[in-house]
Order: sequence, then C-alpha cells, then structure tokens
Amino acid sequence: MRKPAPPKPARNGSARGKKAAAKPAEPAMDVAVGRRIRDLRRARQFSLETIAARTDLSIGFLSQIERGLSSPSLRVLATLADVLGVGIAALFGASPNADGASDQVVTRELQRPELKLWRTGVSKQLLSPASADNKLNLFLVHLEPGGSTGDELYTHDGEEAGLVLEGEMMLTVDSETWSLKTGDSFRFASRRPHRFSNPARDAKAVVLWVNCVTAAG
Repeated sequence: MRKPAPPKPARNGSARGKKAAAKPAEPAMDVAVGRRIRDLRRARQFSLETIAARTDLSIGFLSQIERGLSSPSLRVLATLADVLGVGIAALFGASPNADGASDQVVTRELQRPELKLWRTGVSKQLLSPASADNKLNLFLVHLEPGGSTGDELYTHDGEEAGLVLEGEMMLTVDSETWSLKTGDSFRFASRRPHRFSNPARDAKAVVLWVNCVTAAG
C-alpha cells in the first residue's frame, strides 16, 4: 500500500502571512494620532460634544478618530488642530520632547516623527523638534502619485510656504490653481481656502513645507 506523500510547505501561504502581518502598521498610525488628539482634548477639558459643535464633525466620527478606527484627512486634522489651539505638528503620533527637554534645537534624520495619511497618499515628516507649543514647524511632505488633500478646500490658522524639491504639485488657493514644478515655491495665509495634489500617475512629489501658527495656543 502506497503511503500518502507528506504535505508540502505552504510557501505561498507563508508569504501571504508576512504581507498580512505588515499591513496593520498603517492603522497603527491612526491609533497613535487618535490617542494624541484625545490627550490634547482632555488636557484642555473639552468634551467630544464641544469639539463636534466647533468643527461640524459628528461625535461618532470624532470618537472613531480618537480610537484609531478612522483615518482622518489632512483637512480634518487641520480643523481639529485649530480647535485645540495647536499647530498640526502637535497631532503627530509621537510624544513631543520625549527626552524631557523644552528647548530642543536639533532633530536627527532617524528621529523624525511622521504623519502618514495612507488613505490619501500624503505623508508629512516633521523636521523641526516636536512640541505642542511650537509656532513654527518645518515638514517634508511626500505626495504619492495621485495623492491629494481631497476635492474640498479647507482653511486653518497661520501662514504656510514651501519649495517643491521633486516632481510636480497642483496648488489651489481661493479660486486660482497653479502647477508647481521642481524649484518652484509658494506662500499664502492659511485662512485662504486651499488644497493641493500630485497630478502625476507614476512619480511622487516631495515638498519642503513650513507652517506658522499665529493664534494663541
């Protein structure tokens, strides 16, 4: 009687398992950002009802963001930062000034906190030292092909400026739209309705971006 052949190693299954294990890294970013928003809200003694009333976002949606169950857009994050009285850099998942210093000057390349809005193809690396009290923040913004802040224009406190380091970016401010190539730069008041995107299908865009908060924290 012929013995049954031993089962072959499930190579494909193993590979799938590795890919599946790597996928939760993106929702983990949502959890970290949500926790940071919740901590800032509680520190200011704001209820979810208060935030909802000031942002026109539903309590349910805000709760999902805080629990990491929903990935907010850059427009939503900018709106929340305004209400919380901070710059958007304060919403990065990493705790600011983890070493306890309040006067940090240098940020090493491997220490950059990153805010990855993976659903929209936009990611922001914070180049300046992280602190909820900072009024001026420097970012390296990466736009994947087709990456965008969305069709809806948005506003927030402060001013911003930038320099396109790689690729192309479409920038809309008020009712005017510009195509910015490598080497082009911009500046505008953030209270002017705006949006931006990468129109390329096969190349990402990289932008050095500065945000300055002008309102009192």
